Amino acid sequence: MKRSKFGALVFGIVLVSVLAGQSSNTDGIAHAEPGEPGSDGPNRLAPVADVDGAEITLTNGLKLTTTPAPRALSDSHCGEGMVEVEGEYCPALEQRCLRWLDPETKLRCAEFAPTGPCQTKTIRKHFCMDRYEFPNKAGERPVVGKTWFESRDACKVQGKRLCNDSEWTLACEGQERLPYPYGYARNAEACNIDKPHPKPDEAAMFDPRRRAAEFARLDQRDPSGAREACVSPYGVADMAGNVDEWVVNESGYPYKSGSKGGYWGPVRTRCRPMTTAHYEHFSFYQLGFRCCKDADAEKDAPVAKALPKSLTPAQGERKPVALLPGT
Repeated sequence: MKRSKFGALVFGIVLVSVLAGQSSNTDGIAHAEPGEPGSDGPNRLAPVADVDGAEITLTNGLKLTTTPAPRALSDSHCGEGMVEVEGEYCPALEQRCLRWLDPETKLRCAEFAPTGPCQTKTIRKHFCMDRYEFPNKAGERPVVGKTWFESRDACKVQGKRLCNDSEWTLACEGQERLPYPYGYARNAEACNIDKPHPKPDEAAMFDPRRRAAEFARLDQRDPSGAREACVSPYGVADMAGNVDEWVVNESGYPYKSGSKGGYWGPVRTRCRPMTTAHYEHFSFYQLGFRCCKDADAEKDAPVAKALPKSLTPAQGERKPVALLPGT
């Protein structure tokens, strides 16, 4: 009888020691004894740290609960070539200019005062944006001369869409709501802006035989990413200048098309303003685009195979009213 009690006591001590050894791990990884199946070496089981607080059954029948381990956050939900943007967009904001480069027209502000508080309720946004202007390739000059419809469909081919104007603004100005993507003072060295240019020959631009030559004469684009300082707080490049960018005008007035960012010439080239004078079939020598998509979009979403050879205006589309760039 005494031997039986002694044997039970020894067995209990051994069992407690085994359990204590298994539960003493603080790294969230279960450790195995030499030679146990499932180990990636003589002394380890496969890591189970990605199962927070899970009950694991070991090969010897013992069970333990893993210590919750911090999860590594994914770099991006967006995919290659895109930047994830998440933050609060302010619909109504005052940005006060301290000094104008052109006091008569007041287009280009040399320096802004620090941005004040948002004047209305902010809107949470979470989306993905191409790092560069289309075709979103560092070292290549962005595409110009496409209509809003052609730009929209080029994004759709890639499983993306044109950016909404509020998304574009948030990605450019960041959570500090900067007037320029690089800060408060205008800097013609940071981004491709304020270059003088010859007067466009509109007759040549709208003549199919002379259009390409006129575009080449006027062209002053930089290759995408050429200016390292021209990056927004979120890491999106060339949002001030280089080429104007088609966006979706969320107000729908007067058109569903708008353009943001300005181009290389002496124009506003700031984060917040939007040009709304150009209808959806308009195209010009300085007008390009970039693409966005929802951050939680399905990775295997269907993608169109090719652009249509011709784009037919929908019934009731409005006709052109303005031809000159004005951002």
